[in-house]
Amino acid sequence: MSVLLEKDLKMEQLAPLIQERLAAGQTVRFSPRGVSMRPMLREGIDSVILSPVPEKLKQYDLPLYRRENGQYVLHRVIRAGDTYTCIGDNQMVLEPGVTHDQMIAIVSGFFRGKNYHSVKEPGYWIYCRVWYLGKRLRRFLHRGIRWLKRHLKGK
Repeated sequence: MSVLLEKDLKMEQLAPLIQERLAAGQTVRFSPRGVSMRPMLREGIDSVILSPVPEKLKQYDLPLYRRENGQYVLHRVIRAGDTYTCIGDNQMVLEPGVTHDQMIAIVSGFFRGKNYHSVKEPGYWIYCRVWYLGKRLRRFLHRGIRWLKRHLKGK
């Protein structure tokens, strides 16, 4: 059974509800805010299904966690070990040192618009790998565009 949480609640209000529902054996559907997980998740359009956190996360898992500064984040694990290194699909800066204790839930599926997708689908598996491996190319292109803007501005 999945519970849909109210869109207008702040994450500080949602986190205890999410944890309560997951502890009761339910999954939770909610719509994340922000642009850090574009292009996979679009704010106001897409939603995720959250499930309990397993004992150990793997590369490309998508956990909801709380940073030490209190901010709630939904980012992808790109390195798993004693701690995790995470990054949003639309970001360039890695976030190392995320601990398992910070994890609240993990995405087990998502709605892209009205279409449901499991994280176990081959298409999702391919997306994760291609998108992460393309990060270096995207970084190179971003730097090149910034360089061009700076140097062409004065001419």
